[in-house]
Amino acid sequence: MKLGRGAVVVVELDPTVGHEQQGVRPCVVVSDPDVISDQRFHLVCVVPVTGTPGEGLLYPPLAPGQSGLTRESFALIDQLRSIDKRRIRRVFGEIAPDELIAVDEGLAAFLGLADRLHGAGAPPVQ
Repeated sequence: MKLGRGAVVVVELDPTVGHEQQGVRPCVVVSDPDVISDQRFHLVCVVPVTGTPGEGLLYPPLAPGQSGLTRESFALIDQLRSIDKRRIRRVFGEIAPDELIAVDEGLAAFLGLADRLHGAGAPPVQ
């Protein structure tokens, strides 16, 4: 299975605790391509996807189509997690470049990196 940054994959997220997203669901791979392809690294970072609308920087919309998603969906940036590559069941498709930019902006805000990436005038998390 060939993975890339921005790939939409089906992942088994269980077991979970508390408010973590659970079950088998699509996720967007957000790890660096060098990490993904290096056999020494067994983990990749993913952002789960939901069909429930979200608002703000932490819930960018994802369109159906090339992503393999069947309806408009939303990335759950605040559910970012590392998973073992063996949890990935299959690759659906890939999100569009502008969607990956929106995911990156959400990740930067969520991880407190927005000021470093965009300067002091970066938008606040909504």
